[in-house]
Amino acid sequence: MKVLVTGASGRLAPFVIRDLRDDYELVLTSRRQPDEEFADLPWVDGDFTEPAVCAEAVKGVQVIQHLGAQPHPVDHPDQREQSRERGIALDATFKTNMLGTYYLMQAAVDEGVKTVVMAGSNCALGHGFRISDDPFPFASLPVDEMHACHPEDSYSYSKRSGEDLLAMYARAYGMSCYTTRPAGICPPERVASMRENAGPAGGWSDWLWCWVGSEDVASAHRLLMEAAGELPPYDTYFLNGDDTTSTDESLDIVRSHKPELLPVAEGMSGHQSFISNAKLKAAVGWEHKTSWRDAE
Repeated sequence: MKVLVTGASGRLAPFVIRDLRDDYELVLTSRRQPDEEFADLPWVDGDFTEPAVCAEAVKGVQVIQHLGAQPHPVDHPDQREQSRERGIALDATFKTNMLGTYYLMQAAVDEGVKTVVMAGSNCALGHGFRISDDPFPFASLPVDEMHACHPEDSYSYSKRSGEDLLAMYARAYGMSCYTTRPAGICPPERVASMRENAGPAGGWSDWLWCWVGSEDVASAHRLLMEAAGELPPYDTYFLNGDDTTSTDESLDIVRSHKPELLPVAEGMSGHQSFISNAKLKAAVGWEHKTSWRDAE
């Protein structure tokens, strides 16, 4: 089976490529040349915001692991000046994450691709990159996929809308499409840093102390790809570790820094994550094997 990996020069792609390369025929696409480690794999040079690049990349492909994205809201009020200084167009987030994904999915339809697994983001929830002074309206903790989304920025919105885009293609064309919502993807060196610098929460964080090991994201993407025929035509899954990045217990964090949320967090225990991964575990038997607490 031939699998296309987009965003092949990004930080997550090497882990997905390593997880798949021994068992599948891979083709890579990205704007920059992937790591030398993958020099033996075919690479389509280009930006998937260009339809011709998408059409070339999907030739002969049965599955797409869509990892490419603009990872920040470059037009966010707090990031605009930096984006301009770096020569990044302020529509880059929306163009890449929405229009680029549309072009890729259109090419997938034309080529008869059957399965797409896309790396979305926990930001689809809307709890981070807040612009207004309104706090995120948590209705329950831990959060699960049934929780309402309230994005305020272009990145979070593009990730939430990208989910609907894949669901549309699943309905219209009979494809199997799945979106993950990773939270704080951590390669081994970042896990080691977390272990070395771990400490108590100094205040409330919009990012909820969530994290996930890069290898574990890769395994989830493989499991979803391989279970496509047994899953619903489309679904979305939070993808994060079982615990937080804090040495404080989760309920203590709420009690100390966000006591107004205690009524919706009463069932939390230990270092339990503020976002639930139970749906993913139930769907494909995924486990989060990475831990920064190994030395505790």
